[in-house]
Amino acid sequence: MKDIFGALAAAAKGLFHPKILSIVLWPMVFALVLWSVLAWVFWADWLALMNDWVQPAEVFLSQYDFTWIASALTVTLMLLMIAPLALTTALLIAAVIAMPMMVNHVAKRDYPDLARLHGGTVLGSVWNALIAVGVFVGLWLVTLPFWLAAGLGAVFSLLLTAYLNQRLFRYDALAEHASRDEFEIIMERHGGSLYGMGLLLALLHWVPVINLVSPIYTGLAYIHFCLAKLRQLRARTEGKADEIIH
Repeated sequence: MKDIFGALAAAAKGLFHPKILSIVLWPMVFALVLWSVLAWVFWADWLALMNDWVQPAEVFLSQYDFTWIASALTVTLMLLMIAPLALTTALLIAAVIAMPMMVNHVAKRDYPDLARLHGGTVLGSVWNALIAVGVFVGLWLVTLPFWLAAGLGAVFSLLLTAYLNQRLFRYDALAEHASRDEFEIIMERHGGSLYGMGLLLALLHWVPVINLVSPIYTGLAYIHFCLAKLRQLRARTEGKADEIIH
C-alpha cells in the first residue's frame, strides 16, 4: 500500500506541471461532448430499445398504477449506460494518445536513470486497449441488470472500472522502458497492487469535477508506480549480478 500511495502522491504533484495541465481536461471534455452529441441524435432510438428491455417490469408495475416508475427507470438506465461509455472513451484517449507524452515527461524528470528497452509497440498498445475496452464493455452489459438490485450495480461498476484502469495503463506505462521479460515479471509480482490502485482510482472517476481530470491522473499514477517497480527490479538484478561476479 505504501508504494500505491507513493505513486498517487507523485501523480498528484505532477498533475500541476504546465505540460500536464495543457492536456489534463481534454480527454474527459472530448468524451462528454462526443456522447452528448450522440445522445442528442440517437436518444429516441436508444430510448425505444431500452423500453423494450424494461417492458416486462412496466407491465408488472402498471397493474399497481406504478407505470411512472417504469418510465423513470428507463431514463435512469439510459443515463447509467451513457456515463460509463463516456468514461471509457476518456480513459481510452488518455491511454492511447496522451500516455506516450506523459511517460516521456515523467521519465525525464523522475526516472532519468532508467534505460529504454522498448519492449512495447504502438500496435501492442492499440491491441491492449481494444482487449481492455472489449472485456469491460462485455462484462458491463452482462452486469447491467444488477443496477435494478440496490447497490450491486455500483459494486460491479467499480470492480470493472478497476480492471479497465489497470489493463489500459499498465502496458503503456512500461512499453517504452521495460523489456518483455521485465513486463511479465512486474505483472506477476505486482498484479494485485495494480488492480488495487485501479480500484482506488475508480472511486475518483465518479466524483463530480474531480472526474474531469481523473483519466490523466490515473495515467500518471500508473506511470510512477510501474517505473518505480522497474527501477527496483533492475536494482535487484544488478545486485545479484555483482554478487555472482565477486
